[in-house]
Amino acid sequence: MSDVLGARRQFGDGPLSRAASRIYTVLVVEVLFLVTTAPGLVALMLLERDVSNLPLVAACALPLGPAVGAALYALHHQRPDLTELHPARAFWRGYRSNLTDVLRIWVPLLLWLAVIAVNLTHLPAAGVPGWWAVPLVLVGAGVTLIGVNALVIASLFAFRFRDVLRLARYFLVRTPSVTLGNAGLLVAVAALTVLTSEAVVALLGAVLVLALLTASRPMIIGIRKDFTA
Repeated sequence: MSDVLGARRQFGDGPLSRAASRIYTVLVVEVLFLVTTAPGLVALMLLERDVSNLPLVAACALPLGPAVGAALYALHHQRPDLTELHPARAFWRGYRSNLTDVLRIWVPLLLWLAVIAVNLTHLPAAGVPGWWAVPLVLVGAGVTLIGVNALVIASLFAFRFRDVLRLARYFLVRTPSVTLGNAGLLVAVAALTVLTSEAVVALLGAVLVLALLTASRPMIIGIRKDFTA
């Protein structure tokens, strides 16, 4: 019996098994990510790429926040042992437990970005000087980066809403590597969306969330070390 258990541990702990467990987890998370974002994604693909549809785009993106939160939770809690993998269970646990907290962050973020986007696309019609686009873009970038930090924190930790926002702002400056990494990831997602389509981004959803989790690792470690018991 001990020989069998030893062989099982060796099988589950090797580098090939760890790689296989990572690939399997990412694939399962990707399928569940597509399932949970499907309503908004289908509606989004039916919309024309016109500035008048920006509010509808924000509405279609509503399912994205909880899906990203659940994917972050599942990927963060993945087991390296190939014999102990339950990514689907972890995904749905994260989806249910973090749904309210994630939506409290995601919905205001979408509203802010929609308002900023509408203003940017209607500057000439409003008679506003063109240089106003610069502060609007800076505000939008800052709000987005704080929102991304908050989304990661709310998905992985159990803090009060106001504490999540405080930590998100704090680590925006405290961990510049996280801020730069997330900014680069957002630019890459935006470029990929413009050059291809929303469907391509969705098909890479789990990989992109894994990249977000990796980029946010210093912040996660800092929160666990300084703000949790």
